[in-house]
Amino acid sequence: MTQPRFDAVIFDLDGTLLATEQMGIETQEAALHRMGRTAPEGLLHSLVGMDEPSARKILRDHIGADFDFDQLDRLWSEALVERRDRDGIPLRPYVADLLAALREMGMPFAIATSSTSDQAREKLAAAGLTDSFDIVVTRSDVPDPKPAPDVYLLAAQRLGIDPTRCLAFEDSDIGARAARAAGMTVVQVPDMTPLSGDHADLMAEDLIAGARGIGLLAA
Repeated sequence: MTQPRFDAVIFDLDGTLLATEQMGIETQEAALHRMGRTAPEGLLHSLVGMDEPSARKILRDHIGADFDFDQLDRLWSEALVERRDRDGIPLRPYVADLLAALREMGMPFAIATSSTSDQAREKLAAAGLTDSFDIVVTRSDVPDPKPAPDVYLLAAQRLGIDPTRCLAFEDSDIGARAARAAGMTVVQVPDMTPLSGDHADLMAEDLIAGARGIGLLAA
């Protein structure tokens, strides 16, 4: 019998499982507008997938050192909650199909995200995925967020699987870098931002195409 190539699958959350990136950009733009500020064209898109401290530094450099991030956080949170409660959070294509296939295979899976624990819990609930994942590792659980490998290493540890036997699905280059640093095979499925693919073993147009192309599912 052929030895399976992978023993577990670990997913990024935003932009990989959840179509949250456009929602986040639009609501952040709305919050900035309420503060009488605007971000340069394309700047918010460039921050997708970046850890919060780095993103804030870049935003401060462009908008001003005196920028009130506490007010932005409050207004942005209000806008996100309003949008989420009104529309929910849509899934990326084929999420339900891939999770169903993994369950049928008996393949364990988890989430490794740059969101905080509270944010991840709220997003999963809004997307109807609360009961789909037993293991959700967030930036609240580790010393360093992506691109450090910490969330991926902890997810593999909680699954009880060697990281080198894990397949990671990511949308961002920063996330792919984190998964690769953890020793995992990486499939990138682009969402909104152009990707270099420098840290990916495979670039794919969607999750199912990635799963088939990397050998997780039959072609």
